[in-house]
Formats: sequence, structure tokens, C-alpha cells
Amino acid sequence: MSIALNDKAPEFTLPDQNGDPVSLKDFRGKYVVLFFYPRANTPGCTIEACEFRDTYKKIEKTGAVLLGISPDTSKAQKKFEEKFSLPFTLLADAEKKVCNAYDLMVEKNMYGKKVMGVARTTFLIAPDGKVKHIFHKVKPEGHAEEVLALLKQVLKGAA
Repeated sequence: MSIALNDKAPEFTLPDQNGDPVSLKDFRGKYVVLFFYPRANTPGCTIEACEFRDTYKKIEKTGAVLLGISPDTSKAQKKFEEKFSLPFTLLADAEKKVCNAYDLMVEKNMYGKKVMGVARTTFLIAPDGKVKHIFHKVKPEGHAEEVLALLKQVLKGAA
């Protein structure tokens, strides 16, 4: 079942890169940028995460929370965080429960083989917990700036 605008974002609790539990409900009252990526330390995911790192202070100034989720372990997320000095929370969805809840497991073609993987997607969740915007089929290059522009636009409308 796919998620539409104004739907309530599926709740979850996942371990972060340090193994500590993080719940979506902890951020109620704030905008949450929830970006799903296929795998830590792969080329596209590294570009996307590093661009979010480089715009992080600007995103933080909007008051929004930035969370990255992939079907990696906490240990893999920790290595990714340390290798690229990522200042935001990375969540480990090794069992793909949250990826499935957000309907992001899709068939991909990897070197001629069909495999199931995460569709690179970003959700903007409003302070009331509802989905405000969905970026489908995200291209890693320039995506962080695209998200920042949307946040500024949304916050201008809320002022």
C-alpha cells in the first residue's frame, strides 16, 4: 500500500548508528526529512549523504530534523557516519520493516540480475505526523538543496 500526501506517516522505532532506539514520534511538533537510501558506502548513497552533510546546518536552521534510513546494520551505519563525518542520525533497518511500511522495496536490475532493493525516496513529514511531500526516484546529485528549498518554501507558507 503506497503512501500518499496527507497520510499519517507510518510510525517506527529503529536503532541508530550507535545502536540507540529512535522513534519517529520523538520528533512530533517538528518537520522531519526522512530520506531512504539503498546502502551505506555505495557511490550514489555517498553523494546523497555528503550533500546532506554539506547543507545540514542550513536544514537545521529551518528547525527540521534529518534522518537517513537504509537496510544496513547499525555497525555499517556507524562506519558510514565516521568515514564521511555525517552530522545527522542514520537509522538501521536491517530487517527492512520500515522500508516495507513505506512501500519502498522494489525490484531492481543489478548487473542483469533482478534483486529487491530500496527505492531512493525522501519524505517530508509535517509536525502533525502527516506526509507533506514525497520525492520519488531521487537523483543523489542536488537532492539536499532541493529538500532545503522545499523546507524554506513550506516554512514561509507556515509563517
